[in-house]
Amino acid sequence: MLTPSVAQERAAALIDLARKAGADAADAIYSGSSSEGVQVRLGKLEDIERSESEHLDLRVFVGRRSASIGSSDLSDAALRELAARAVDMARAAPEDQYAGLAPENLLHRAAPVDLDLEDSAEPSPQDLLARALAAEDAARAVAGVTNSEGGSASLARRVMALVTSHGFAGAYGGTSHGISAVVIAGEGDGMQRDYGWRSARHLADLPAPEEIGQLAGDRAVRRLKPGRLKSGPLPVVFDPRVGGSLIGHLTGAMSGNAIARRASFLLDRDGAQLFKPGTTIVDDPLRPRGLSSRPFDGEGLAVARRELVADGNLTGWLMDSAAARQLGGTPTGHAVRGAGGSPGVGTSNLHLAAGTASPEELMSDIADGVYVTELIGHGVNGVTGDYSRGASGFRIVNGKIAGPVAEFTVAGNLIDMFATLTPANDLEWHRGINVPTIRVEGMTIAGD
Repeated sequence: MLTPSVAQERAAALIDLARKAGADAADAIYSGSSSEGVQVRLGKLEDIERSESEHLDLRVFVGRRSASIGSSDLSDAALRELAARAVDMARAAPEDQYAGLAPENLLHRAAPVDLDLEDSAEPSPQDLLARALAAEDAARAVAGVTNSEGGSASLARRVMALVTSHGFAGAYGGTSHGISAVVIAGEGDGMQRDYGWRSARHLADLPAPEEIGQLAGDRAVRRLKPGRLKSGPLPVVFDPRVGGSLIGHLTGAMSGNAIARRASFLLDRDGAQLFKPGTTIVDDPLRPRGLSSRPFDGEGLAVARRELVADGNLTGWLMDSAAARQLGGTPTGHAVRGAGGSPGVGTSNLHLAAGTASPEELMSDIADGVYVTELIGHGVNGVTGDYSRGASGFRIVNGKIAGPVAEFTVAGNLIDMFATLTPANDLEWHRGINVPTIRVEGMTIAGD
């Protein structure tokens, strides 16, 4: 895997090859990663893995025609062939009036921002093994845990570089440390499975492996002997580890690409009040040590903290350059790039701001409700906002969390759900989308 500076140089060289092959404009992305992980089960080493990968992706434009191609062979001969093939492909592609690089005047020109994404710590395989064993041992020590699917510890490093033919060049690297444990409680048909997991840019920001293991064991045991729910309308409280998915559905519908295709349940709602007054949802790509922080977007544009929802109101769409051209707007710095192809739209370090009530206070007036800790399936219609997911969790009886429940469905419409959404004050900061405990009124439960 290349260093950020060398990766940037390699991407720049590919741009030069594309221009020589006849491209009017181009951008190139280098992505490289290395990872090492240790997996244990029942107190014994089960697997040690190490992997490395690197890839260069090239997008070229010939007039309004474009093509994308990539290679993991970074030799000079392979990249010359890559550039020539990309230009030939673009000449044969149909015209797209919205195709093109990002506006040059919006490119990120400031000095690099230090987001503290790289950790110098280099845990040895023995260190990773010790952490994995400690996490699993703590989980297995919880009374009621009967089996284990394993504990793991990992370290990953990543480098990303982007160069465009119209003046942008940037690169950055980052690390990720992880610990997890997955265990089973109970016996026979009554077995229940759950996990504990945490990831952080810096090793020092991870909880102790024993804490992760204890969490996994406690969660599995709490799920034993689940009951069933009767069908009907109930208030639903979403645990922070699943509540973030609701905010993810919102941002997916805010994508300018979805709006341009008229395939979003938020059509004609720009600026509308969707949430209760006081509700704030923030996208912050410049958060130090954030799991998805980045100094620039996938087209080389500047990124910034932005309130996507302010005082309950939508503040506009999330647009890459193509969507902005279609909608007659300005790209918002939310372009993301995967392996090959054109940019998409995504967020970074998204969070729903905390409310004022504790989770206990949030539930105190619920005589009969459900606390959801797991969501199953993908029953969300991005065009209509209709929502239906399998779930499990716990009953709420007279304001208190009671026994476990399983095999039920929660359903509603996202517009209605957002209108009654209330956040608690227990915001957590260790996921891609960070949310506190969330209460939603009047959802339909399908159980017995």
